[in-house]
Amino acid sequence: MCHGDLFAQRPVNEIEVTKFSVDTSKQLDLIDLGKCLFEIKPPAAVDSTGQKIYFSILPFSQNVPGGGHALITSTTAGFYLGDRKTTYISRINFTPYTNFGKRIGIPIRSYIWLKENTWVIDGDIRLLKYPHETWGLGREHRADEKIMLDYTYLRFYQHALKRIKGGFFMGLGYDLDYRMGLRSESETSLADFTSYPYGTENNDSYISSGLSVNMIYDTRANSINAWDGNYANLQFRVNPEFMGSTQSWQSLFVEMRRYHRLTDNPNRQNMIAVRNFFWSVFGSRAPYMELPNLGWDPYNSSGRGLPLSRYRGKSLYYMEGEYRRDITANGFLGFVVFTNMTTVSGPGSKLFLNWNIGAGAGARIKFNKKSGTNIAIDYGFSKHHRGVHLSLGEVF
Repeated sequence: MCHGDLFAQRPVNEIEVTKFSVDTSKQLDLIDLGKCLFEIKPPAAVDSTGQKIYFSILPFSQNVPGGGHALITSTTAGFYLGDRKTTYISRINFTPYTNFGKRIGIPIRSYIWLKENTWVIDGDIRLLKYPHETWGLGREHRADEKIMLDYTYLRFYQHALKRIKGGFFMGLGYDLDYRMGLRSESETSLADFTSYPYGTENNDSYISSGLSVNMIYDTRANSINAWDGNYANLQFRVNPEFMGSTQSWQSLFVEMRRYHRLTDNPNRQNMIAVRNFFWSVFGSRAPYMELPNLGWDPYNSSGRGLPLSRYRGKSLYYMEGEYRRDITANGFLGFVVFTNMTTVSGPGSKLFLNWNIGAGAGARIKFNKKSGTNIAIDYGFSKHHRGVHLSLGEVF
């Protein structure tokens, strides 16, 4: 029988440098099971600089917005660019998908910590052909009143932030959104459906190009699977016409997270994780697709239990809580229970007065204990929707 203590060569990974350290030799993951099954000997130990890259790869098929299935391959790479005692683990997520028809996506997300955490580089590059539904603004349409949109989308975000003190970082970034050939696949046009005049004409293409001021406070030693710490993110973005934007507009995004452990045992997961964010645009000419909407926050991780883009408006506030716990002592199996609430400004909906609730539960399977990567299987539901979501890594 395979046990988690068969592979004790890896040095202690200090998940929270000042408090918690996880001895992964006491844990079990799918890689351990594969080594045991095929009788593969573990490699020699790596030194504390931890230059080794820890890959996790998961191919799967999943329902996609608008109906049908897509073949998705999710790859997460975790690695250190310095001594792991003083440098947090970096990550790159590559999740290409296709349904061999109208839908294709090539997204790459990165969160890179340079040596001794002096800089953090945050990147998001996507090329998508991504049909999905929209329900207009606020609550102006019922759950069954929706239209299908189709377009091609290019995103290029790159932010570089320098450490000021402790876990506080400040920096600048460049942000580009280019949506091409936006059109409604329904008899009703997007402009008629929403009565919103910017970025809603059939076969419309537009660019939002601008600079952003970014501030981050991050004490999570492992952003793939945080075991303790806090995270806050503030981004103010300006999109002037002289930088190529079709219309001039600005946006503000503010997010806060807390990961609160309920046990002092560093090798067991027992945690409450909470987060909330406020997202708003300024300027009456912000394109429709750039308005704050559920599921399109920076990490596309909001709204479990609700359809993608179900709620959209000029301002949106979101809050979510999740309880995480191991089932097995070796950390191979775990579970989560979650709930979330969304409020948005718009017709039929008043910010902070009208709330939309989702909830659910999920299972966790340890894929790679060295990077902390889990296979996440979540079932979410709300008043008019329910579904299963499969991903590689924690939702937040």
